[in-house]
Amino acid sequence: MPFFEHVFKFGKEDTSNMGILALQGARELGKKVDDYLVNWYNTEAEKCGSASRVKTFLIANSCPRFTTGDGKGLIAETVRGKDIYIIVDVGNYSVEYNMFGMMHRMSPDDYYADLKRIIAAMGGKAKSITVVMPMLYGGRQHRRNARESLDCAQMLQELQSMGVNEMITFDAHDPRVQNAVPLMGFDNFMPTYQILKALLEKYPDVNMSKENFMIVSPDEGAMGRNIYYASVLGTDLGMFYKRRDYANVVNGRNPIIAHDYIGNDVSGKDIFVADDIIATGDSMLKLCVELKERGADKIFLSATYALFTEGLQKFRDAYDKGLFTAVVSTNLTYATPELLKEEWFVQADMSKFMAYIMAACNQGYSISTLLDPHDKIHELIEAYNKCRPQQLAIKIEE
Repeated sequence: MPFFEHVFKFGKEDTSNMGILALQGARELGKKVDDYLVNWYNTEAEKCGSASRVKTFLIANSCPRFTTGDGKGLIAETVRGKDIYIIVDVGNYSVEYNMFGMMHRMSPDDYYADLKRIIAAMGGKAKSITVVMPMLYGGRQHRRNARESLDCAQMLQELQSMGVNEMITFDAHDPRVQNAVPLMGFDNFMPTYQILKALLEKYPDVNMSKENFMIVSPDEGAMGRNIYYASVLGTDLGMFYKRRDYANVVNGRNPIIAHDYIGNDVSGKDIFVADDIIATGDSMLKLCVELKERGADKIFLSATYALFTEGLQKFRDAYDKGLFTAVVSTNLTYATPELLKEEWFVQADMSKFMAYIMAACNQGYSISTLLDPHDKIHELIEAYNKCRPQQLAIKIEE
């Protein structure tokens, strides 16, 4: 039975009150989510003998800009009485706009401004507003260490004051930032299952037994997600911790002096490393060098958001040297066509999972099963172990 039917039945309530506003930069992801929702709704309506059908839950919107750079939010149809879900990708730097005759790329600040414009354009008419922001705006600026801003907390409080009822995000850098808005809904989902499924589909010969496989955290900040992987897979866990030069600041952070390893021997084992973001990728590649020097076999790097802010060449060079086997990431933020063509890059599609979440929230069902995919991961690994001796492929019903 599809996982969807374990959670809820579409058509139990009137789902026609759902509306999805996919902002510029998130249109492709929004279309995939909408396709799942429309198919589920119409299939269930047909089973129930209902004549009700929907063509789309998407509501057309735009944020045009004047040549001075000023903008405004426009919504093409009414949102009165609807449960509105706004999907925004603050990391999509491929979108451009004209300002004084020059083209400028959209930044996270620009997307956040457009989000507020769209909320303002609704004029308080929506029944509820849920912001689906996979990569949390200002998420890396989650705590104050000196005289500095708290961007993420300020964003959450501002959205709450504008009438947003809930925030849905994925793999927040530090989910404790939700303490800034204790009376607003805040759900932080992890792509653990989808990452593992994508990895096993691409590399079905990976042996995830305790004797052959190991989880290694790239730093102390990523320990939580790596502990989860190690616990659910029943493997050993190691960790690198970063020694930094606190006397100097380079590009807004203290430079790393060295990576020191704590944990069991990695010699001869396949290694899985999970983090939330790959930005420049320098830390990940240094970690690969350290692991290879310790005798590690295959190294699989995982990040919910693979940004590659300094380009792909250093990763191409490292792959050619055999420093890692693959980088597994999601489609929760923009990935360049160039990146998608790389043989070492594996992308996990999160659109179906996002559709599950939005449908469950819209119909008032518990999302506990979606928050913790422990059972689904065990089903995946069990199915994988059964089919691996016969054929190196995985086909498991979602």
